[in-house]
Amino acid sequence: MSSAKVRYAALTDVGAKRSHNQDACAVQLAADEQVYQTQGHIFIVADGMGGHAVGEKASAKAIRDIPLTYAKHVPQEGVVPAIRRSFTEANSDIFDIGVKNPEFKGLGTTGTALFLRAEGAWVGHVGDSRAYRIRSGRVEQLTFDHSWVWEIARRQGIDPDQLGDFKKNVIVRSLGPDEQVEVDIEGPHPTQPGDIFLLCSDGLSNEVTPDEIGAVAMSFPPEEAAKFLISLANIRGGRDNITCIIVQVPGSSSTFTPKVTGAVPGVLQRFLKLCDRVMPWPYLFLAAGSLFAIVSLVLQIQSVSGALPLFGLAAAIIVAGVGGMVLHLQRASQEAGDGAEAVHELHVYKTYPFEIAQSLFDRFAQKDDELKDVLKDHASIDWATHSRLNEEAQTKGQQGDWPTAFRAKCHALQMLAIVFNQDRGKGEEFRPNWDNPKHR
Repeated sequence: MSSAKVRYAALTDVGAKRSHNQDACAVQLAADEQVYQTQGHIFIVADGMGGHAVGEKASAKAIRDIPLTYAKHVPQEGVVPAIRRSFTEANSDIFDIGVKNPEFKGLGTTGTALFLRAEGAWVGHVGDSRAYRIRSGRVEQLTFDHSWVWEIARRQGIDPDQLGDFKKNVIVRSLGPDEQVEVDIEGPHPTQPGDIFLLCSDGLSNEVTPDEIGAVAMSFPPEEAAKFLISLANIRGGRDNITCIIVQVPGSSSTFTPKVTGAVPGVLQRFLKLCDRVMPWPYLFLAAGSLFAIVSLVLQIQSVSGALPLFGLAAAIIVAGVGGMVLHLQRASQEAGDGAEAVHELHVYKTYPFEIAQSLFDRFAQKDDELKDVLKDHASIDWATHSRLNEEAQTKGQQGDWPTAFRAKCHALQMLAIVFNQDRGKGEEFRPNWDNPKHR
């Protein structure tokens, strides 16, 4: 990935029920090529807990301190140690505030950070705020929810969705409640032109399904997509604060094509990759060369022509194998030496395929119809534009152009959602539970 400026949007909303916003988010872009090479671009979401001002204080501290600490230490320490230090120091500082100030009992926050660098995407994570990667009709969840339900599902070896809403909002790991915290660090996840990364608090992921998130993020520029996703979460209840960061890697996934230098090298490259899954190619070359050498020796003993050229071929293959083995061992040694820098096992905890088709379109059309019934007498809505958008959506749907129909329907729904969310009052439903790290 290059240092070209990424397209992004970072939005947070109080939601439809809460009177205070305990969520926070921050973006720190690399100012130039040199800064990009050392630290990359930084994006972070935090969801505070422990009461109004208390939760706000914890999340605000996390989004401020984690990027600063990481940027300060990454040039000397490397990526993984710097990410770990940034989270553990933020945890210690938030914990100290809670210890020294009894009125801040329960102080804590989630923290999910994305670090976009030249080698790929790194994720640092504590809590149940999520990081997704959206690519080629799939939404991939790159973070493990540190929640009671996900932990029980892990122990039982089942899908967390099979447990339903059982203790869904109770988290078992966060920044602040305990003196020490375990930080999940994964990367580098490879990036491709047009990849979309989305960070969010559970105020979004609890109301909007991953396939809807993927379809919206793929259909609109980051800012427009983030606004619509927050509106959608609000019209579905908006029971919690809602935060969303959308980041698009420079380039276009639809127009990107790999450089082709000829059919033969491409075939050879695919062959070597296939062989490497079974046995590293240098060892395969050594085995093949040895076999050819044995065959040439047998042919020479039997005075069969062609033994000498075959022996020459065997020698060339063996030399290539020895050279490849030396390079292979050097690379393995270098990777072992850089163990603090590399996390070799990359997790995609859940994958959600999505398709912008009629079923998804109908889901949004139903919500649009519901809001039309509620707002039918509202004079501030431009009903003519709303009707035009719905007619366009209907026409494109009949033609089978569901992506265009979906975009038109989202625009129509957004018109109503904005008015609906502005008009209704809020009813605070926050009930702190001091016995659990987080219970929302």
